[in-house]
Amino acid sequence: MKVVFMGTPDFSVPVLEALVDAGHDVVAVYSQPPRPAGRGKKDRLSPVQARAEELGLPTRHPVSLKGAHEQAELAALGADIAVVVAYGLILPQEVLDQPKRGCLNIHASLLPRWRGAAPIHRAIMAGDIETGICIMQMEAGLDTGPVLLREATPIGPTETTGVLHDRLSAMGARMIVEALSKLDDLAPETQSEDGVTYASKIDKAEARIDWTRSSVEIVRQINGLSPFPGAWTEASGERVKVLQASVASGDLPAGSLHVSDGKLVVGSGDGAVSILTLQRAGKKAADVAVFLQGWTPPETFS
Repeated sequence: MKVVFMGTPDFSVPVLEALVDAGHDVVAVYSQPPRPAGRGKKDRLSPVQARAEELGLPTRHPVSLKGAHEQAELAALGADIAVVVAYGLILPQEVLDQPKRGCLNIHASLLPRWRGAAPIHRAIMAGDIETGICIMQMEAGLDTGPVLLREATPIGPTETTGVLHDRLSAMGARMIVEALSKLDDLAPETQSEDGVTYASKIDKAEARIDWTRSSVEIVRQINGLSPFPGAWTEASGERVKVLQASVASGDLPAGSLHVSDGKLVVGSGDGAVSILTLQRAGKKAADVAVFLQGWTPPETFS
C-alpha cells in the first residue's frame, strides 16, 4: 500500500520500521519540526525524522496541517492510507478524508479508557492491571474513532512507564502490519460511551513525592513518572529522582529512611516503600545498591 506515515517520538520509530520491513511504499514521513535541544540549543531532528532520513524516505515537518498549501501537498501523494502514531499535531477533517482508506491511529491504551496525550503514564499511575494497543480509524474527535484491532497486555507491579512504553511500541508495530494485511476483513467496533477516561498531559508539578500518602499511591507515582519527568524528593537539600519502587513490608514514619544490606526503605503514610532505582542531579540512574555506594543517606526524605 502507498502509506503516509505521521509520527514524532521514539515510540513511533519501530512502527515506521515495521511498515518498511513489510514492503509498504512509504511515500512520505511527516514529523514535528526540529526543536532546539541540548546545551547549545541547536535544532535537533525528531527521532522519526532522523530514522526516516536514514532509511532514505522523504520527510516533511510542517508546523500545521490546517493550511491549503500543506493539504494540497499531502493530497498530491495519492496515498492509500495514513498511519498515525504519536504525531502531536491535530489532523483537520480535510486531511482525514484524503487517503483512500482513511487514517489509522495506533493508540497505547484499551479505548475508551485513557483517550488523550499520556495513556501509558496514566494507566500506571491509576494502578491499572492491564493496558494495550488499539488500532483505530481516525475521526475528528479525540481518540473517539471505531477500533479495528485491539490487544491487551498486563502491567507488572513494578513496571515503569519507560519499560511499558517500549513493549507497547513493539506491539503497535506488529499490530499495524497485521491490520493492513487484512484491512478488508476487519470489522470496526464503535467505542462504548461507558468507561471513558482522559489521559491529560503530565505536569511537572505532579512529580514531587509526598511521603505522607499511601505506599501504593507513592509506588504508582514513582513508576508511572519514570523515566520522565521522574518523581523526585529532597535529600539534605539535594533533589533526587526516584525511578522505580515497590511496596515494602513494615511501618516507618513518613519520609524516614532505613538502609540495610544495599536496600533502601522509606516510610509512607501507611507503611513503607522500597526504592529500587534512583538518580542524582547530573548523574546516571543507578540500582539502589550501586547508588548507596559513596552516598551518605540523610535521616529523612522531604
